[in-house]
Amino acid sequence: MNKQTERQLIAFEGGTRIASGALAEVIRAAKAAVDRNVPSPVLIFDIETSEQLEVDFRGSLADVFGRLPAADGQETQATSEEANPRSPGRPKLGVVAREVTLLPRHWDWLASQPGGASVTIRKLVEQARRSSGDADRVRLAREATYRFMSAMAGNEAGFEEATRALFSGNHERFEDMTRSWPLDVGEHAKQLAGASWATAASSTEAN
Repeated sequence: MNKQTERQLIAFEGGTRIASGALAEVIRAAKAAVDRNVPSPVLIFDIETSEQLEVDFRGSLADVFGRLPAADGQETQATSEEANPRSPGRPKLGVVAREVTLLPRHWDWLASQPGGASVTIRKLVEQARRSSGDADRVRLAREATYRFMSAMAGNEAGFEEATRALFSGNHERFEDMTRSWPLDVGEHAKQLAGASWATAASSTEAN
């Protein structure tokens, strides 16, 4: 399945949520809203990262889907493989070869480790991922929340205070500052921020 079609999206017409789910479902709802000449802007976000999906809604629904980056996914993949011949590594196992730049002393140390440089680097990366996992999840949740807030609530009362509360981990203050926002916008912002509250709380309890 094409990676693009697996994304979960959410669409808003002004401050009202009009669809959420798979790409095809959300695009259809957004296209219908645009064709009704709604006065409010129609925006589509990745439901996890809050990255906006830019869509050209001109023409028919088929035209819209045809212009999406994923519409010719198989062709794009084939072109990419032709332009980038297979490099060293074990692609069937998910191992990808890329350039790493280190100082000579780093290479000397890696060469002395059991299993060699590649095995040692993978182990170090996994250790770093485990040790910083909670902090990374909090950071990503806050970034996604802020990205959405900036696009949808930048002119709403309490935006600046809500932003400060988000990044300082003040759950109650964030709830207070988003209460007057359009219902669907506030609810989605709270849902996005929820991951940062939960992860931060569990991390504090663990310590």
